[in-house]
Amino acid sequence: MSRWLGVSVVLLCTLLALALVGAMLVLPDAPVRLPGEVAQRLGESGVDHAVTAVLLNFRGYDTLLEVAVLLLALLGMLAAGVAPLRPAPFAADPLLVALARTLAPLMVLVAGYLLWAGAFRPGGAFQAGAVLAAAGVLLRLAGFLPAWNAPALHLRVLLAAGFALFLLVAAAGLYFGAMLRYPQPGAGALILAIETGLTLSLGLILAGLFLAGPETPRARGGA
Repeated sequence: MSRWLGVSVVLLCTLLALALVGAMLVLPDAPVRLPGEVAQRLGESGVDHAVTAVLLNFRGYDTLLEVAVLLLALLGMLAAGVAPLRPAPFAADPLLVALARTLAPLMVLVAGYLLWAGAFRPGGAFQAGAVLAAAGVLLRLAGFLPAWNAPALHLRVLLAAGFALFLLVAAAGLYFGAMLRYPQPGAGALILAIETGLTLSLGLILAGLFLAGPETPRARGGA
């Protein structure tokens, strides 16, 4: 029975994939050429890179909601989570410890560069936050960071700070006629402020999705 069930699932997935491909092939031409529209209005965005302009200005609502989803996912894990199992003491791998000591500071510098570069080349808050999160995971694996059972108040504030700042700037745009409408002279500064807050919060959120999970005991000398 299980074999036929597996075959049926594979066939259904194949039919679904073919249907999606067929639907894409018959899609009409887009009435608006978005790359051209973005390039034409790039000077109004406050940044010089099209991706950053789209994510933080032209479709800022989507980005705001994406950050909210990630934050809610972590809050859900923390609210429903079981206290992590405390592993027995073990001898940390010297190679992993040395790697964490060497790479973690460099990863922070790389994150800072990606944040700064996002205004005029590929980079930005999501990339910088992902690098910070990777640094947090590496530090946890090396034993420098504890698992998250009940994050302290200051950590909770930092987790929500990026989203709160983004929401505050979005609401302040009502003064200029619509949410997330930036004043033209200060658009670049506002986007940089939002991305700075998001870098820190996204780094903590993404790392928290790993740090907040339950642990399994590891044997002495285990990886």
